[in-house]
Amino acid sequence: MKIGVYGGSFNPPHTGHVLAAAELIRALQLDRLLIVPAANPPHKSLAPGSPSPEARLALCRAAFSGVEKAELCDLELRREGKSYTVDTLAALKAANPEAELILIMGTDMFLSFSTWREPERIASLAALAVMKRDERMDTWAQVQREAEQLRRSMSARVIQVENRCVQISSTTVRRLLAFGAPDCLEQQVLDLILQNGWYLTGDSLKGLPFARLREISLSLHDEKRRAHVDGTCETSAALAVHWGADRETARRAGILHDITKALGPKEQLHLCNKYAMMLTPTQRENPKLLHAKTGAVIAREVFGESEEVRDAIWWHTTGRAAMTTLEKILYIADYMEPNRSFPGVETLRDLAGRNLDAAVFCGLDQSISHLRIQGRVIDPDSLNAWNYYRKFSERSQQRETL
Repeated sequence: MKIGVYGGSFNPPHTGHVLAAAELIRALQLDRLLIVPAANPPHKSLAPGSPSPEARLALCRAAFSGVEKAELCDLELRREGKSYTVDTLAALKAANPEAELILIMGTDMFLSFSTWREPERIASLAALAVMKRDERMDTWAQVQREAEQLRRSMSARVIQVENRCVQISSTTVRRLLAFGAPDCLEQQVLDLILQNGWYLTGDSLKGLPFARLREISLSLHDEKRRAHVDGTCETSAALAVHWGADRETARRAGILHDITKALGPKEQLHLCNKYAMMLTPTQRENPKLLHAKTGAVIAREVFGESEEVRDAIWWHTTGRAAMTTLEKILYIADYMEPNRSFPGVETLRDLAGRNLDAAVFCGLDQSISHLRIQGRVIDPDSLNAWNYYRKFSERSQQRETL
């Protein structure tokens, strides 16, 4: 008997997991596929606000109910402490001594396999089956090199599964749920989530106190971007005080300005469709520009922020002619917050304290020059803004020479 062991946090289980299960059963000719939700995974912490292990088990039951030969296994949920794969496989081998166990993993986990607890013992208990999570040839070539290394060093049996895949992560699904635009979930799974208010779907996110707004905002960002978001927030607040704008409004705009930045192009367009956003040809052809637009809509529709905040976020990447004071503040703060380091940033910081319009022109000029060097498309709004603010820069220079 061939038994596949498919573990993970499944937080939540999505259509990518379900497709992978069906593909594994087919490709590996499995008699059984055990779905093993982890209660306390050792390699990462569960996202803040995650539902209980029992809730994730219920979500898995709903997600995989239509997959023949797939079975839920609550072994790790019943075990106290960290959920180590070697202990799970040992228990399954003891319960199924004649079975051939096949441990399923994605490319990222496979490439870190040698750092796991007792990898040699794991390799002796089960074959290792690695799935494709994306179509990048360089990643798959890296998998092949690692597979050869494990075969030599541990006598591991490694199976590379050629499978169809849905390119989405549970992290992305959680973000889309919070943004009111769920995607890639079985209907039964979505119904359970909404009925129980999991993943920020049950709480009203409108009119939150700033501390709670910051907490939620940062939780929806990639970890590496959180310092930038905090830096932009505090720089916006400082500039607001300096230039006579409302500090609290500037803080809220700053903490939300990149709220959708972690989403990929496909998910950005999904949000645009969900909220019926009209896009220009330039925006459709350059999805990297979309996070400002989708972020602005999410700030208003999900977090209930003012039109002033919404507009500041909308224009914070391209700028526009005749910006409001808050729009200029957020545009500049995003460029010059303390974590930024590039040639010309000190000039920008100096101008921001003396002449806000000249600082905006400086930022636009640097940005457009950079895009031209890279051969990238320049948004027409940026060009209009550059032409509009050039006169303020020229006036500032003339005054300084008098």
